Amino acid sequence: MRVGSVPPGVSSAWKRDGLSRLPNVGRVEFKAVSKSYDGMSDVVDRLGFTIEPGEFLTLLGPSGSGKTTTLMMLAGFEQPTSGDITLEDRSILALPPHARNFGMVFQNYALFPHLSVSDNIAFPLTVRKRPRAEVAERVTQALEMVRLANFGSRFPAQLSGGQQQRVALARALVFEPRLVLMDEPLGALDKRLREEMQAEIRHLHQALGVTMVYVTHDQVEAMALSDRVAVFQGGRIRQLGSPRIIREAPADGFVAQFVGDTNAMLGTVEGASNSSVRLRLDDGILLIGRSPDPVQPGQRKLASVRPERIRLDPPLTLENVFEGIVEDAVYLGDRVSVTVRLPSGLPLSIDLGIGGLDLQPAPGHPTRVGWASDHCLVLDPD
Repeated sequence: MRVGSVPPGVSSAWKRDGLSRLPNVGRVEFKAVSKSYDGMSDVVDRLGFTIEPGEFLTLLGPSGSGKTTTLMMLAGFEQPTSGDITLEDRSILALPPHARNFGMVFQNYALFPHLSVSDNIAFPLTVRKRPRAEVAERVTQALEMVRLANFGSRFPAQLSGGQQQRVALARALVFEPRLVLMDEPLGALDKRLREEMQAEIRHLHQALGVTMVYVTHDQVEAMALSDRVAVFQGGRIRQLGSPRIIREAPADGFVAQFVGDTNAMLGTVEGASNSSVRLRLDDGILLIGRSPDPVQPGQRKLASVRPERIRLDPPLTLENVFEGIVEDAVYLGDRVSVTVRLPSGLPLSIDLGIGGLDLQPAPGHPTRVGWASDHCLVLDPD
């Protein structure tokens, strides 16, 4: 569990009144959970994983991969076709959504347009019949926590998208939920507001210590917010781990290509010794890489090399060094993206970082590219 001091922007009143950390829950566990809407195909297929107390877990994947359905089953808005979901070793399937005591933040905010900001935030407390004085105090604290102390009398239509999302977040936290569930809550915001709200959510999680489960298809968002990321595809989790592990040690070709840019190259294994693999690409190039799993000659594999791992004019001591021609060089503000085409016709994308401004090669010039075998992952293609 990550617990820290209350960061800037989080109300001192929230801490002063004993709410610097919300009550936490034990482990949540999905046990062979499947969901089918037509009785023939599974949207979620035998899902098994745990959510640790106090962690920030992100469910990441493309549209239709099953991540939102998984969140809705945890919230109680959907029921599994088979399997079980437990909280502190007790099944929660029989509990309706309101009895689970989970906070929920939706992409469309789901604010009541006819209620003021204060009344929207108070709603979870009033339906739980909390005393009026307690409701007023908690709403004031929640407004301060999300930096909307002077907005209580306004209505949702009078707020910006970022302010509406802050109200939705305050409403999800005000009743001290056991978990906070978020379904693509920043999807409707522009880039600047998304980044601001990512910082808000991250700081609140650090300060309050509440377990958060977050759904997104945005890999950058997942990397920025999460303790762990579950990468979904086809109703299953392809990999579950820390953001760094997911990016630097993807479990297979799908994860490598979905999480971050990569140079993906298909080939056939020629040989292997220990973790070193010789992979002959379909265009004839021989690569030296490493595989997380044992491989056999003749197997079809995918080589993944991140653009930032490829060097221009590398030392000849690197295991993978090739001649090529610069095809394009694009300045992107925070980095320079270069495309080099090898004589075989294979294009390579190279990220030089901001330092590439001084090294930016001109299109048409010959060059040499290279990378270490440790940075060439040999994975299952799918």
